[in-house]
Formats: sequence, structure tokens, C-alpha cells
Amino acid sequence: MNSHIRRLVVLTLLVVSSWSVSAREYLGHQLEENALVVNTDEGMLRVAFLSPWSVEATFTPADGELTSSYSLLPSLKPIGGNLTEDPASLRFSQQGIEVVLDKATMLLSYYSESRFLVREAKGIQAQPRRVAVDFKLSPAEKIMGGGQRILGMDRRGHRLPLYNKPAWVEDELTYEANFSMPGYVSSNKYLLMFDNAASGTMDIGATVDDILSFESVGGRSGYYVVAAPTFSGIVENYTELTGRQPMPPRWAMGYIASRFGYRSEQQVRDTIETFEQHKMPVDAVVIDLYWFGKDIQGHMGKLDWDYKFWPTPINMMDDLREKGVNTILITEPYILTTSDRWQPAVEADVFAKDAEGNPYTFDFYFGNTGLLDVFDQKTKDWFWEIYQHHTDSGVAGWWGDLGEPEVHPDDIIHVDGRGDEVHNAYGHEWAEGVYSHWRNTYPDRRLFLLMRAGFAGSQRYGMIPWTGDVKRGWGGLWPQVELNLQMGLFGMAFQHSDLGGFATENWVPEAYTRWLQYGVFQPIYRPHGIEPIAPEPVFHEASIRENVRRYIELRYRLMPYNYTLAYEAETRGLPLVRPLFFQQENLDLIDVRDTFMWGDSLLISPVTAPGVNEWAVTLPEGHWFNFWDDQLYQGGGVRNVPVDIQTIPILVKAGSFIPMVDDVMIARDYSSEKLTVHYYHHPDITSAEGYMYEDDGETHGAFARGESEKLMFKSGFNTEKGLAISFTAERAGEMIPDGIQRTVMDWFGMVPGAVYEGMPEQRRITLVVHNMDEVNSVTIDGDALEGEYDATKREYRVSFDWDHSRAIVMIK
Repeated sequence: MNSHIRRLVVLTLLVVSSWSVSAREYLGHQLEENALVVNTDEGMLRVAFLSPWSVEATFTPADGELTSSYSLLPSLKPIGGNLTEDPASLRFSQQGIEVVLDKATMLLSYYSESRFLVREAKGIQAQPRRVAVDFKLSPAEKIMGGGQRILGMDRRGHRLPLYNKPAWVEDELTYEANFSMPGYVSSNKYLLMFDNAASGTMDIGATVDDILSFESVGGRSGYYVVAAPTFSGIVENYTELTGRQPMPPRWAMGYIASRFGYRSEQQVRDTIETFEQHKMPVDAVVIDLYWFGKDIQGHMGKLDWDYKFWPTPINMMDDLREKGVNTILITEPYILTTSDRWQPAVEADVFAKDAEGNPYTFDFYFGNTGLLDVFDQKTKDWFWEIYQHHTDSGVAGWWGDLGEPEVHPDDIIHVDGRGDEVHNAYGHEWAEGVYSHWRNTYPDRRLFLLMRAGFAGSQRYGMIPWTGDVKRGWGGLWPQVELNLQMGLFGMAFQHSDLGGFATENWVPEAYTRWLQYGVFQPIYRPHGIEPIAPEPVFHEASIRENVRRYIELRYRLMPYNYTLAYEAETRGLPLVRPLFFQQENLDLIDVRDTFMWGDSLLISPVTAPGVNEWAVTLPEGHWFNFWDDQLYQGGGVRNVPVDIQTIPILVKAGSFIPMVDDVMIARDYSSEKLTVHYYHHPDITSAEGYMYEDDGETHGAFARGESEKLMFKSGFNTEKGLAISFTAERAGEMIPDGIQRTVMDWFGMVPGAVYEGMPEQRRITLVVHNMDEVNSVTIDGDALEGEYDATKREYRVSFDWDHSRAIVMIK
């Protein structure tokens, strides 16, 4: 170590040491509005429980004020807690979390059910243009978080910039992030979120091994801690505070055609016709920036059709809608000074300002521009008039691009602060404006909102983020699982990627094929890329097209299962892409970055290397079946699974119910009237349960309105009685006078009429039991059934009509 580095290390250690001993002076405390308020010589420390499992700490300097939270639900109020005091400390506790304040050091420590979580190494510091706080990490503690990075699941040892910025995604050590996240989830089972949207850093033991430091150029001087007995419970408790992902329309989970970009109305019509000719499912088309100009540069901010190339856009959208294809348009928050919209926007006073109060203008790639001040309500109202006009004309969904924002000078002034002080909340507030107006204008209709950047809590505005301009080829493909897993831990349930890769002409047919196979198990299926390489499989050779078609058709057959995952995102906050360590709370699986659970039943391990005939797959404990051939694998280690160019590893957890429907070309024609329910039997599984959620696929909050149903599946097995599988229907009913929502269950034959449009009066159920010994008899509610047994597959198949009343199939 040279002398310069040695002096730097010593100085750093001295600074850290001085932080730990230069404490604020405790002056007293009181309970105010259910919060613990601690008075100090420097200002006010406030500790408040936001739920039985979460607590917020904020500090307001004596000569300052506390800025508002972007991430927390505005409706949250402190719920109070139990306060005890001794001469050395204050203890403030709730059901699942406890805070201990050391009066001598003024540092906070956190516990959950008597289990230590974390403690401050330095309390919250709040000065002009600087907010900071440090935490002491446990020796073996692993840290996940920070947003879209490619660093491995454990981010410890890295110093992460917290500044939303367009990033090329390829290979290792990507520190920049389209969507940064100023928080982390610990292997010690807690989540800590720095509730601060300013430009900053999160140093996770990079400078000092056992210190996690947060620092920003301003913003809210506070953070909150969330605990739970399980990792999935942490996500649920966190999204209880920040909001949950509203279900998108069902069509959003089908194939979405997209490229950069369709240049004319005729090209869009021809593209959809090509899908039809090849009998390839398609539910939507995304029209990039050429809808308002023939060139990339010089047109941004027009936000109206270029009628030379799009002569009849309303007719086009009507014609597409007749085919079941929805239209999605791109928008950006920049208005060029050369645009016809510039002067009206200036007069409407919707731009961020310079120091003199004039619209701030600057040059960037697309031209000389101003930036909309989406923090200002009048700007949100003005912008919404454009969205509403086009929505009423036939646009079904929206894409907000460049919302980091891509170019955002620090000295630009928004109503909420300077550029760097509010930077990471820009996309968040843009989404809020669209979502809130959509809810008011179209209260019954679900929103599709694709956006590249946001902040903690952006999921509550229906934001569907993607991983940015990823490169084509293997280098862009293999990191995608890690990116999805990291964002899903923070409620961003619909994180996905440009399938096939977006940029460069480094197109590798095998990598493209593998990416689109893996895409079946991403929340959104949207191949997207730059020309001249077509992202749509219909424009590639027959071998690629047919291979990919098989997977797209599988995605549509899995719609009941996938749609249920979207329901769980809205009601529980759970991501669709889930880490393996959610299974059995296994800490040994935290570092797995290439394999994931799609829901609780399907394990997916994308093939991300060329020319392989087997793939090493990490399996949690338990029994796992190969989806393709029912081969049984014992979990608890790495298993080599055979693959070819037609297959990727898809494994089904024993005891799982997988509902599927017949092939369908568009979500509009979806129906579960004919439903196949696969049950993966193993004699070690003596009981199991599953369900699928159904509604009309369009109505916002259908389940809360009582316009939905759940189909419940349960199994019970013992060697003497055999296998019993029950089917019940749980229907949401009307509100009874005392305001409690009545759920009508058909356990006693109480079967109401249809509660949502398209609900089948009865279903033709085909039950497929995998891994089954030869069957001697089958009954349904005591009546004999005839089925088919395939000895080669060890699979039993039986069909029956089901009218929603409780039914039990007994197999011996």
C-alpha cells in the first residue's frame, strides 16, 4: 500500500470513528400523534410505526423542514406503539418490530420478535444539499437492492450511484441504472428504504467493510425499516406501505409487437397481417416516435400524428381493434423549441424553469428543448389533455420514455426543487399524473403504462418498467434474470426486457431464440429492437419462427396461471418473477442469479449460452418434474437437465396445480370454459392446494367490486384411500348492509349467477394427474368416471362437467 492510499484509509477510518462518537445531545421526548418525538440539540428525531411490521425514522433540523415522501402512500398515518423508558434508552415497539434509542449516542437499533436486525452507525444528518445516514452491517450479512444493476445478487462491496440514467445492459459490473432503488433487502430478513429521491450514493461496505452509507445532495431526511418472518412477507409488508401493482388488462400479458420503429400506418397494417398469415398470436402493437415525425430528430414534443405517413390513424386503430389488436403510443416529457406545441406550452406555464423563472432550455440529441415540470399539478393536467385526446381516439395503452429523465441539468428548477434534488422521482411523478387522471377519467378501465424509470412506490401507478436498451446477443440476455429478481423485491412486479435485445447489429439467431423462449416467463412479452434486424419472429426463417411460436402458444395456454400471478401482485405485492430463496427461506439460495420461480409452482432456468445439450439447474429442496417429459428430480442441489434448441429447463414443483386453456390467438377470445388442470402428484405430498383467479380481464379492481371468482384446487393423499382432488368456486358477492363484503361459496350448493362478463356457467374440466401409478377406479362425488391412463408417461387424464358446486374426484 503506497503512502497516499494509506493516508486516505486512515483519514476515512478517523472520519467514521468521529461519526460514531460525536452524538447529538438528548433533551427529552414525547408522544405526538402516535409518533415518538425526540428533541435534541440539533433538531427533532421522529419515529413512527407505519404498520405493525414497519417503522419510519426522520430527522428535521432546528433550522430546516422535512420534505414530503414520494414513496409512501399519502394515506398512511402512524399507528402508535408501546413506549418504555429506562435511564439509558427508549424502547418503542409494535407487533413485529421494535426500535431502541440509545440516549447517549442517539443511535437507533431495530429488532423483530426479539431478533436483531440492524443499527445505525451514524444517525440521520441533514444539511443544505446533503442528507446522510450510516448503518452497521453484520459480518455475514448479504445485501440485495440498489435497482437495475448487474453485480450479483449480493451487492455488498459495491458503491452504487443513485441517479436514474440510461444504461447499456451487457455483462458484468453495470453500475449505472435506468431505474435505481435507494434501498436494500438483507439476508437478516428486513428491508431498509432511504426515502429520498435525490441524486446520491449507497456505499455497501465498499469504503468501510461493515458500514452501509447513504448520502444524497438533498431530499427527504428519513428512512423506513420493514420486517417479516419470511422474505415474501417483507415484500408484502413493504408494498402495504408503498402501494401495489394494479392488474393490467389481460391483453397486456399476450404478445406485444414492438420495434424501433414502425414508420407508417401501412407498415403497421402489414405487420399485423403477417402475424395473421403465420397464425402467430398478437394482442398489441407499440408505435415508437415515428408516429409524430418521419425522423428521429426534430419532432419530439409534437405528440400528434404525422398524417403524411399515418393518413387515417383512427381508422387504423379501429381496424386493429376489430382484430383484437390494441394500439400503444410512445410519449416523452421533452418539447422542442421548434415544435408547434412549444409556444402553447410556454403560455400554459408547464416547463421547469431557470433561475430567472423562464422555461429552461438546453440542447440534447433530439434538438433544443424544454422539460415538462411533472411535479406541478397544472403540468400534469396539461399533459393529460393530450393523453385523453388520443385515448378517446382509440389508443389503448401508453409508453413513457426518457423519463429518468435522460438529460436533466442540476440547475433546472421544478416546483419541488432543483434537478438533482428530485431527479429520481421524475418518472414516478410523471406516472402519477397519468395514472391519477386515468382513474378519474376511466374509472372502470385498466391502464397499460410502460415506463423506463421511476422511484420506490412507482408500482402503485401501474408502471411497467423494462431494463432499457439492452444489447443483442448472449451478453444482453444472461443478466436479465438478476435484473428482474432485484426489482421484484421492491414491488416492481412487471419488470421485463426488450426480448431478443434492442441495440447493435450483433444478432445471434440462437441467442434471439433462447431469449424469446425465456420471455414466456417474463411479465410482459414484448420483443423490441432497432432496425434493420426485425424483432418480430414472423420475419425470421421458418425454423426460428416455428420454435418461437411454440413458446408463444404456451404462454397463451398458461394465461390462467399467469393472470393469477398478476392478481397476486395487486393483492399481495408479490412479483411474478420470484427468487429461489423464497422457497423454504433458504439463505443458501440468495446468490442464485440465473434461475427463478415463476409464481410458486414453476422453476425456470433460461439457457444463456450457445450449443449446449444440458443445463445446470439449482433446485431447492423437494421433488421437481421436468415440464417437457415429467422426469423427476430430487431437489437440494444442482442438477443437469437435458436441453435442445427446442427446450429450456422448466420444472414443476411436486404438489402443484397448473391450470391451462386451449390455444387462443388473442386475449379477447380467452375463455376458461374448457379448462385443463394439471396436478403433479408425489406420494410424499400428502396435501396441497392451489387456485386460479378469473374476471373479465378489463375492469379495474374487479375483485374489490365483487366481479370475480377463484377456482380452488386441493389434494389429499394416503396410500390406503388414494388421491382426492377437490374443486370449489369462491365468488365475490355483493356488499351486505353492515359493509362487510360477503363471499358466496358453493360448499352448500349456493351457486350465484355470473358475476362478471364472460364467466362460464359451467366448465368442462380435464384433470391431468402426473406421476400416477395405474388407476383402478375414479369417482366424482361417488359417481364413476372413465378416464385414460398413459403407462409410458405415468399420466392419468379424466374429463367432467363442473357447475361450480363443490366436487371431489377420488382416484385409487
